[in-house]
Amino acid sequence: MLKLISKISTVAMVAAALLVSRSPVVAADVVRVACVGDSITFGAGVEKREVNNYPVVLGQLLGSGYETKNFGVSGATLLRNGDHPYWKTGAFKAATEYAPKIVVIKLGTNDSKPQNWKHKEQFGADLRAMVEHFAGLPSQPKIYLCLPVPVYQDKWGINEPVVKGEVIPIIQQVAKDKGLAVIDLYSALSGHAEMFPDKIHPNAAGAALLAKTVHAALTAKK
Repeated sequence: MLKLISKISTVAMVAAALLVSRSPVVAADVVRVACVGDSITFGAGVEKREVNNYPVVLGQLLGSGYETKNFGVSGATLLRNGDHPYWKTGAFKAATEYAPKIVVIKLGTNDSKPQNWKHKEQFGADLRAMVEHFAGLPSQPKIYLCLPVPVYQDKWGINEPVVKGEVIPIIQQVAKDKGLAVIDLYSALSGHAEMFPDKIHPNAAGAALLAKTVHAALTAKK
């Protein structure tokens, strides 16, 4: 009887040890996705934002092997000399410390404002610098650059001619120079003005379409 109890105890301890040893491996296997961006990433204007913002929906689409986090900041600019540089936000620091394996950068909409775009000659260099910052992390993340969504009405200084005609071409050129994948949110959300109640920010349906587009890019086979 004592031998049986001892044997059961030994088996239990071995099983427990295996569970403990496997736990860190499971955690390490989770692919952390950092969603960097402005108010559109944050989810401004999205009904029930906490559950319907695009990074949350993206996480649901990706499944249990992934973890997504929202590092969106309303009003943020990519430009270091913009009126609200993403570089100086707590979200930028948090995204860096998150040790992501994937970084999705969606900035540029607020940069189109006149007070920001007067520094347009710095936009390409600042985007390259942000790419290099994240690429240099120990986690060695794969980086995706998003083209901004359409501007359905010039508002708050945000304007379609600059976004489409100037911001997007620079993003495309930087992506080409750096060998990065581009996620074309502009095309994906074009023709969907009904998803933009204030003409700038997508609603829950728009956020879902945005998430679907990012998901397709992240899971596309080479």
